[in-house]
Amino acid sequence: MSTKFFRAAQSTFRQTLYRPSHIIPLRQFHTTLPKMTVHNIQTADEFKQAIKDHKVVLLDAFATWCGPCKAIAPILAKHSNDEQFKEIYFAKIDVDDLPELAQELGITAMPTFLLFKDGQAEPAEKLVGANPNTLVEILKKHA
Repeated sequence: MSTKFFRAAQSTFRQTLYRPSHIIPLRQFHTTLPKMTVHNIQTADEFKQAIKDHKVVLLDAFATWCGPCKAIAPILAKHSNDEQFKEIYFAKIDVDDLPELAQELGITAMPTFLLFKDGQAEPAEKLVGANPNTLVEILKKHA
């Protein structure tokens, strides 16, 4: 009977020794939401309005079945929350959902990144393929 009591006390002592709850909280959660995000464009009119409303727009033309698109999506989301790119409006379109807009923009491969400036309908920059380094260079150039 004394060994059971000793083991229970020993277990309690270990928990408080290695993880004192009054010093280190077990989990820390942040309730702040990111300031910026990648906006999913649903219509051609929504895309045209985004170009008019924002000085710099980076458009990601992707497809749900595209492997490189899936690989670069988290990188793009990370950059959309970066303070140095806060002036850039990040948007994306699914080329299978908006084939007319994709054809109008001249999308031939996925992913394709188009950067629009000052409400112009023609892109100032175009990047075809999932190349994170070149994408960052384009973003820094126009930020």
